[in-house]
Amino acid sequence: MIALTRMAAIAACALSLSAPAVQAFDLNTMSAADREAFGAAVRSYLLENPEVILEAVDVLEQQQVNAEAARDAALVAASLPELQNDGYSWVGGNPDGDITLVEFMDYRCGYCRRAAPEIEALMASDSNLRLVVKEFPILGEASVLSSRFAIATRLEAGDAAYKQIHDTLIAYTAEPNEVALRRMAEGLSLDAEAILARMDDPEVTDQLQRTRALAQQLSISGTPTFVLEEEMLRGYLPADQMQIMIEEIRAARS
Repeated sequence: MIALTRMAAIAACALSLSAPAVQAFDLNTMSAADREAFGAAVRSYLLENPEVILEAVDVLEQQQVNAEAARDAALVAASLPELQNDGYSWVGGNPDGDITLVEFMDYRCGYCRRAAPEIEALMASDSNLRLVVKEFPILGEASVLSSRFAIATRLEAGDAAYKQIHDTLIAYTAEPNEVALRRMAEGLSLDAEAILARMDDPEVTDQLQRTRALAQQLSISGTPTFVLEEEMLRGYLPADQMQIMIEEIRAARS
């Protein structure tokens, strides 16, 4: 019955591409004999017109994409204040910019590393872009350790120090440990002991938990995930594509 229902869905979509109208039908009201006859007719039609299957699949895939985009837009709209102004995430670029880009990232994520120079290029070329970084360590203990160190740095030494550590961590490919983090901080003339001591601060834990809860609320399970104003962008995107989207948002507002 499941296979027949799926076939019926594809068939209805396929037939709609090739016929002016399709008579409404309900498999649940058909007798066993009628369902068998219907299945045979659908199979015969598709065998004679196989190209219709590809057209139907394209239509179904686009419907799924549209449905997912609508779902993501609703999720973002419900969480926009916490996404853009949570009061604890680092804000870069132009704090008063007209476009806000939020990034959920993990320092151990290869695609986050790939995205880092793209984000820097965006901020360098667009003086009205506001960036919010969400620490979202999901790739194991090394990720959590790195995020705790970055957040502790911000709490202890401020935004400028956080940016230095953030950039250093995203480029750091070796396994992080206390010795490596201490050297990292000392190399940037930061108080390594104070930062390391603050990594288990309840406030650090609270920030990580709040970001994780927000990600779950938004059905975010991978990094990088971007939220550009009210649009969810799941995965890596080059700077030129993001810039086109930013320009489209500004054009729509004007």
